[in-house]
Amino acid sequence: MRSGITNAEPRSLSEGALVHGTETMKSGINDFAFKLATVNGTGSASSSILLMQAIFRMGVPVSGKNLFPSNIQGLPTWYEIRVNKDGYTARAPQYDLMVAMNAQTYARDVAEVRSGGYLLYDSTWPLDPDLFRDDVTFIGVPLARLCNEHFQGARERILVKNIACAGALIALLNIDAEVVAELLEEKFGRKKALRESNTKALQLGRDYVRENFPCPLPFHLEKMNGNEGKMLIDGNAMTALGAIYAGATVAAWYPITPATSVMDSFKMYADKLRKDKETGENNFIFLQAEDELAAIAMVIGASWNGARALTSTAGPGISLMNELLGLAYYAEIPAVIIDVQRVGPSTGMPTRTQQGDVLECAYASHGDTKHILLFPANPSECFEFAVKSFDLAEQFQTPVFMLSDLDIGMNDWVTPKIKWDDSYRPNRGLVLTAEQLENVRAFHRYLPEEGTSVPARTLPGIHPHGAFFTRGSGHNKYGVYTETPDEYQEVMDRLLLKHKEAAQYVPQAEIVTRPGARIGIISIGGCDPAVREATDILAKQGAALDYMRIRGFPFGEEVERFLADHEFCFVVEQNRDAQLRTLLLLETSVAKDKLRSVLIYGGFPLSAKHVLDAVASQVDEPDAVTSLLEPDVVTSVEEIDAVNR
Repeated sequence: MRSGITNAEPRSLSEGALVHGTETMKSGINDFAFKLATVNGTGSASSSILLMQAIFRMGVPVSGKNLFPSNIQGLPTWYEIRVNKDGYTARAPQYDLMVAMNAQTYARDVAEVRSGGYLLYDSTWPLDPDLFRDDVTFIGVPLARLCNEHFQGARERILVKNIACAGALIALLNIDAEVVAELLEEKFGRKKALRESNTKALQLGRDYVRENFPCPLPFHLEKMNGNEGKMLIDGNAMTALGAIYAGATVAAWYPITPATSVMDSFKMYADKLRKDKETGENNFIFLQAEDELAAIAMVIGASWNGARALTSTAGPGISLMNELLGLAYYAEIPAVIIDVQRVGPSTGMPTRTQQGDVLECAYASHGDTKHILLFPANPSECFEFAVKSFDLAEQFQTPVFMLSDLDIGMNDWVTPKIKWDDSYRPNRGLVLTAEQLENVRAFHRYLPEEGTSVPARTLPGIHPHGAFFTRGSGHNKYGVYTETPDEYQEVMDRLLLKHKEAAQYVPQAEIVTRPGARIGIISIGGCDPAVREATDILAKQGAALDYMRIRGFPFGEEVERFLADHEFCFVVEQNRDAQLRTLLLLETSVAKDKLRSVLIYGGFPLSAKHVLDAVASQVDEPDAVTSLLEPDVVTSVEEIDAVNR
């Protein structure tokens, strides 16, 4: 072990070398972040998930972000793991430990290590001396050589190298080896050869590090009880479970990243839970359509016939569905659309996260339409809001969109275990039975009871008096074709009233207030962890902001009140064109100058630093911000770390 070596000394690192920077990293027990930089297609995600699961089972709150490319193999990929005993889950802005296993990204990876941090690399090959930093400790472990000496076959050596690296991290971070062994047994219990090769690779990495370096690092893990009553699961799986719980029996879809795993999970759960107990036959329909347009057509047809039906897609799919979404809106047919948002426009970046579909979904289709939107912020709400989507769709006889995103949908989150309420009964809305139709002289599909905006519907075939057909062309309240302006407008006005009434039933905004706050901050969905952490940091510094997370559209009265009660509000969202801000301006009475945009849309999940930087950037403006945010407001990564610690 040698100390004092910096990038000013033109030398390569030998095997087992520990090269210290000039600064020492502060100890952080159960409070640190590390990042694994590898190559797509090498099995790195499996080893990263293994580490995250082990940390979770140690009782330590943990979050993971898989930043992977959209190709099959060969491009850089990163997996970020943040350990935080207080439960903060936003993305870390810099890393205490970087695991640099991809020569293509060495320079970038070295730059992201915080001052006083560590970098683990494969010392089988020398590291370019120009990459050294005075303030970073480099840990060289000859992973490739170890694997080449103990394993046969090029492919196996590539795959087990990541497992050997995980073994090194077990030693450095004090990850419980028994927990890891249990995970391997669960995964490979019936595959002896795989279990033994993975165990061997883990031991190689762990033993080498323990023999050559002081372990653990100053920041490391210690068992705690922070995950009791919780599980590790992604939002797409929870969305599928919510659909099953809500009684969905028809799923039609076309594969698209990042929404495909919604349907993969739905099929898996339906195979277990949607079987006839006596015959063993499926009592659900699972259809892969030829495209998204066909998928939404199948959903609308199934819903018209009385089934609870859904489709899952992303922005490009919503674009294709627009015409038939207008049909469902105008013909008043329930439909549930799960939109797991990704980066656009066009193909965009399919494996990056964004919130770019807000306006597209709010007003989907040509002509005058307004749709119900739900914005979950975590997997728990994906379950809850999936159920709510079906109830709202049938209560108001209209399409309902649940807008998740890639970060929520595809990454694992520490989530409270589901509370399955057997007393739940679906809200089917106003559906006339055969007995009720028997006493109806004439059924008029679009004629609601006086004082209501939602008419009764019938299921085709239950009674001759019911509706067997519907129409997307101009019709009056009796369901008869019309091109008379007054009759057309009467129906359209009622549809608008129906949408406004839905504001009382969508999930209300979640509001956190602080004494003395005159300025607000607003967000939706996946922005929540970063905004929540940022506002906590600001509060510790004496700068109080009230926080409102919008969870549904149309907006309720609480949104109007929040906007009116604050001098101005920051609106944090992940798109270029300030779509949430635009929707607020269009659908509330707020003045334009009271909403200030914070826009981060590069495709990675937000960190608290994004929010803090955006707020701090306006402290020099001659307005209320100056009096609220004093000059010592937190603005740097180092200050964030100091406040959190």
